[in-house]
Amino acid sequence: MNASPVVFADRMLSLGLARVSEAAAMASAKLVGRGDEKAADQAAVNAMRDQLNLLDIKGVVVIGEGERDEAPMLFIGEEVGTGNGPEVDIALDPLEGTTLTAKDMPNALTVIAMAPRGTLLHAPDVYMDKLAIGPGYPVGVVSLEMSPAERVKALAKARGCDTSDITVCVLERPRHEAMIAEIRETRAAIRLITDGDVAGVIHTAEAEVTGIDMYMGSGGAPEGVLAASALKCMGGQMWGRLTFRNDDERGRAAKAGITDLDRIYSRDEMVTADVIFAATGVTDGSILRGIKREPDWLETETLLMRSRSGSVRRMTYRNPTTRVGL
Repeated sequence: MNASPVVFADRMLSLGLARVSEAAAMASAKLVGRGDEKAADQAAVNAMRDQLNLLDIKGVVVIGEGERDEAPMLFIGEEVGTGNGPEVDIALDPLEGTTLTAKDMPNALTVIAMAPRGTLLHAPDVYMDKLAIGPGYPVGVVSLEMSPAERVKALAKARGCDTSDITVCVLERPRHEAMIAEIRETRAAIRLITDGDVAGVIHTAEAEVTGIDMYMGSGGAPEGVLAASALKCMGGQMWGRLTFRNDDERGRAAKAGITDLDRIYSRDEMVTADVIFAATGVTDGSILRGIKREPDWLETETLLMRSRSGSVRRMTYRNPTTRVGL
């Protein structure tokens, strides 16, 4: 008789996932503002991997730190966990905002999501055109087929407000100059961010706090899956379409099993089942407080969410610095 599959007990696994995120943040604490992006990222990677391997899961990294031959830790396809427990997909960014960390700028986070095996989009390391709004709107009120101006006007109509009352979050990059100019023509406000578009998408789910109504623009596809995981927990709509600059990037998509290169993925097509999401602040930001150092303590703030229950927890963790080597 075949053994019954181990159930994805998201409630039981959620606290363990928070510990993984916290460990990565604490490991990068001593490198905040030190100007060394690679060292900060590697410290977070090492800590995250060590903590993942303590969890009773059969985990596979589907969104990680590059291919096997490109990254010493947490590469795509790496198996993590004790091997005892449910089979799960892991999506992670050990340090979302390495530049932000190195320069001690706002909104650096450690981010990780977990879902049953085969339910997270295996997004290749290419760009993704992204569009996201918060909860409370009719399905499809905006779309990637619309122009940037049409999106702003449609969202304003759905909100019952003027376009000048809409604020759009955009990653500040030369490739977005035309889009930014078109948005400005609608009289909408733009919040430009230098890095960290996972946080940019999450902003839309808490518009009353962040003031961000919509996110649009292209950024990393792996970060798109992480952002979709967060919105699946918090509510909101998101779409993503992979974009390719050359044959090498199209080859990466083929290697990931993607055949329709023009497909537009909805939030629930990027994350097809229940998911757990955790993020810990490294530097102060609009979503989470950064790491606070005291003479004998290190304090972190973590956002822990489950899509099944819709629960959103903010947790403060204080740990003696003697235990974390700081």
